[in-house]
Amino acid sequence: MTTTNPTLLLLLADTILVLHVLFVVFVVSGLLAIYLGYCLKWHWVSNRKFRILHLIAIGIVVLQSWLGVICPLTIWEMALREQAGAATYTGSFIQHWLQYLLYYSAPNWVFIALYTSFACLVLLSWYLVPVRATRG
Repeated sequence: MTTTNPTLLLLLADTILVLHVLFVVFVVSGLLAIYLGYCLKWHWVSNRKFRILHLIAIGIVVLQSWLGVICPLTIWEMALREQAGAATYTGSFIQHWLQYLLYYSAPNWVFIALYTSFACLVLLSWYLVPVRATRG
C-alpha cells in the first residue's frame, strides 16, 4: 500500500477550494456584470456563450440544492483533506463559508430559496438584457 504525501493532498484540496471560489465569483459577479454592463453598454455581457455558461452554472447550483446534493467540489476537497489528516467541515461549501465569514447559520431551505431567487434573476436577465444573435 502506498501512502500519498499529505502536502500534495492539501495542495490538491486547496486547488479545488480556489476553483470553487472562482465558480461562486463567476456566478455572482456574472449577474452583476450583466446588469451593470447593460447600463454601461458593455457588449460582451450579451455574448451568447457567456450567458449560456452563466445560466448553466446557476442551474447546477439550484438543481443540487433542490435535490439536497452537496457539491462534488466540496466532497472532493473534504476527501482530500481527510486523507491528508487535516481538519474538514460539514455541510455545503457555501453554508460553511457563510457561517465562517458572517457567523450566521441557516436551515437548508434558506439556501434553496436564495439560490432559486438568484436563478430567477439570471433568467430575468435574459429578457431584460437580450443575448446577441450569433453571426453565421
